[in-house]
Amino acid sequence: MVFARRARGSASRLRFAFAVAAMAGLVALLPLLAGCGSGDAVKRDELIVATTTSLKDSGLIDDVVLPLFAETAPDVTVKVLAVGSGEAMAMGASGEADVLFVHSPADEAAFMAAGDGTLRLPVATNFFVIVGPSGDPASVERATSAAAAFAGIAKRTETFVTRGDESGTNKKELKLWAAATVQPAGDWYVSTGQGMGETLRIASEKQGYTLTDLATFLSLEDTLDLEPLFTGSEDLVNVYSVIIVNQNKFPTVNAAAAEQMAQVLVSRAGQKAIGVYGVDQYGKQLFRPFAGALGGEEYATP
Repeated sequence: MVFARRARGSASRLRFAFAVAAMAGLVALLPLLAGCGSGDAVKRDELIVATTTSLKDSGLIDDVVLPLFAETAPDVTVKVLAVGSGEAMAMGASGEADVLFVHSPADEAAFMAAGDGTLRLPVATNFFVIVGPSGDPASVERATSAAAAFAGIAKRTETFVTRGDESGTNKKELKLWAAATVQPAGDWYVSTGQGMGETLRIASEKQGYTLTDLATFLSLEDTLDLEPLFTGSEDLVNVYSVIIVNQNKFPTVNAAAAEQMAQVLVSRAGQKAIGVYGVDQYGKQLFRPFAGALGGEEYATP
């Protein structure tokens, strides 16, 4: 599969930024994982994970994360709640989840600033993708940026299907509309209030455009009548992070197991598994590992 647009140099700049961040922050933080909330008071054998739907829909949670965690903590039962990033962080902010997998950086920073989390680590990246009908009536394929593509969709009032659910994808979409100086409204702007998989299905039925993460789209592509039209630009970078909820603020949080989960994700084995996931089935990475930069390794498509 060849996407219509690629950002020149964006991948190399992203890798460089991640490498710097990894060396400056991740190395220092990893030794603290064992001491940021665990203790004798935490004895529970259940871990509640609130995750963005894209990680669940793409299969990464079930096929990679849970099997790796089971090797480390076989006696811990994991309960996965697939919701939007906004809802996941709301659950964390009320102590209803132990660990979060999210992709809404500004909201994550606010979550940490409020003292609701003890540790936040980026674990993977990919790109958001603008998908739409094969005829591409809004000429999204020829846009110079994602914001310009959105402006073209609005100008022609072509159908755009939004999740409208305060998820990380929805927050990214709203930022792109703002960058395009467009306030989307009207019959052409359809809100589903649902997750990524269902939103893609509705966009396919209506032959409209939508914004999706690459992994979920590729995992459902064979069931959709949509084409990937634009990706790879700087304004479509998608960063996934793991956040440990603050046990000191919410005593029922199982911080010990949450720390084990975080350790699995940033370990060499975890990062390699994330990096190769999807290559056999789709011929390309669904996610690029963040902490892979730490060891200087690339887990690229063979």
